[in-house]
Amino acid sequence: MPSIKFEFPNGAGEMLAGRLELPPDSVPVAAYAIFAHCFTCGKDSAAASRISRALAERGIGVLRFDFTGLGNSDGDFANSNFSSNVQDLLAAAGQLEAVYAAPSLLVGHSLGGAAVLIAAPQLASVTAVVTIAAPATADHVRHMFSSAGDRLQTQGQVELRIGTREFTIKQQLLDDLENYASAGPIRHLGKPLLIFHSPLDEVVSINEAAAIYRAASQPKSFISLDRADHLLSKKADTEYVADTLAAWASRYLELVEYQGGRWQGDAPGVAANEILVTEVDKKFLSGLHSDRHQLLADEPVRYGGTDLGPSPYDLLLMALGACTSMTLRMYATKKQLPLESIEVRLRHERIHAEDCAECDDREGRVERITRSIYLDGELSPEQKQRLLEIADRCPIHRTLGGQPVIVTRADD
Repeated sequence: MPSIKFEFPNGAGEMLAGRLELPPDSVPVAAYAIFAHCFTCGKDSAAASRISRALAERGIGVLRFDFTGLGNSDGDFANSNFSSNVQDLLAAAGQLEAVYAAPSLLVGHSLGGAAVLIAAPQLASVTAVVTIAAPATADHVRHMFSSAGDRLQTQGQVELRIGTREFTIKQQLLDDLENYASAGPIRHLGKPLLIFHSPLDEVVSINEAAAIYRAASQPKSFISLDRADHLLSKKADTEYVADTLAAWASRYLELVEYQGGRWQGDAPGVAANEILVTEVDKKFLSGLHSDRHQLLADEPVRYGGTDLGPSPYDLLLMALGACTSMTLRMYATKKQLPLESIEVRLRHERIHAEDCAECDDREGRVERITRSIYLDGELSPEQKQRLLEIADRCPIHRTLGGQPVIVTRADD
């Protein structure tokens, strides 16, 4: 797979170093993207290089580059700031358009994610935006310099160890971050948005992903990176991001059908209140499309799948769990109950009817879903019991218990 050296000037005329990952020679480039790396990282970080190469295998050319003063790029890091990072992104987009084609996808990791959220509205060619472990605001990184606050004010600059390296930090960096303390600009993104985040991220809390999601307008999607760390240091995590990212972006980059290692074709039309399921890999991987969201369904590897998405039964339990949580929250809000948070755990089993104490029919096998609900808050025993009763009234629960009529027909 070709990897081309790609240099371009920033706004100050300094040369920035990049690599353009292109698909194999036998696969035409269907779209171009730019990957923005994390704070003080670089274009060759594990996340940037692995995800860029994986997307290139799927027909998306990806430019990854070092921001000013980092890696092989010219300039002084001490004189850079978040605003200059955004300008570097815009310069990269301009050069990519001049030499190849304008980018239609922006991907940002950590602080790079915050940067693409600011840059995207300024690029008319961009049709989709992806953040990975990103803060809702650039101001989030100010806590990294808390130990140097007094020295910065008196000395103007300090040497700080960030990760395994020493960096010179100037007061102007913190002053610039103050301009990016609000998630308000995300409301004006105007592009479809996909948010990746791990609930175990110890560098940027998953609460930041929630803040991005709340601020963004539709269409927007969230994918949890279970068990992943902030830097996506495990190869399996970067491959998962690349696969699901390509599947999600397919609708907006006109790369829907997955064949020969890439997505191609026109996006499917889906009406409101309709779900479309498409076959992706001629095995079990399926594309799930509503009129506003896209997901993947799959089977575990042990059953012949590639484990790139939840199984159909996982999706069923997720639907029931989500409906349960929403119903409880609606009831608690209406009744002004002191309910702080809700957790719903579900398990599906096929058991012998004689082992099911809750079943009237004691012959053969039965399907049993066990739903455990944790309610956090200063609730009385009576209030908790009432909420458990309300859980049985969620619409999905009623649908499953009502033996719905399913009509199957051929669609020409």
